[in-house]
Amino acid sequence: MSEILHIKNMVCDRCKTIVQQILEENGYEIKQVELGEVRIEGNEFRDYKQLEQALKKNGFELIKGELDSLIEQIKTKIIQKIEENDTEGISVFLSTELGKTFSALSKIFSKSEGITIEKYIINLKVEKVKELIQLGQLNFSEIAYSLNYKTSSHLAKQFKNTTGISMTQFKDLRKWDRKSRDQIV
Repeated sequence: MSEILHIKNMVCDRCKTIVQQILEENGYEIKQVELGEVRIEGNEFRDYKQLEQALKKNGFELIKGELDSLIEQIKTKIIQKIEENDTEGISVFLSTELGKTFSALSKIFSKSEGITIEKYIINLKVEKVKELIQLGQLNFSEIAYSLNYKTSSHLAKQFKNTTGISMTQFKDLRKWDRKSRDQIV
């Protein structure tokens, strides 16, 4: 019999690898690892305290409540879409993937996290912009295009509203004040 464990702060492929190693070291038989969740095999009683400690030591957290699980699923689905550079129709995507109306998901998310899903998406995109500026491989127009902005001025306005400085100022400062994805709210 398989069971799904929901794990907070899994935001990239490296996270998936680390979580898989932790579970294997603790004797779990893993069937599948995805962002935010792991399917394990076995129906014997498990004491999750040791697993929780090992996960916490590495910046992860075992999610127990249904509401916390839903919030983490929303976050991981959004991160996944941003990494795929595909944020068009995200409300329909979230509704389809999570089996709830976008309105319901939005209310739950806002109440729990203190910001709207839309603002969360903007915050994630701004951090992605910071990363792309730091890499120095794309100009501002290319960055805007890669993140599905219609114009670079729209991106520039969101960036300044979020960070308080322009993208040019950020680039010139060379003070790469970036947040990890699991720290964005």
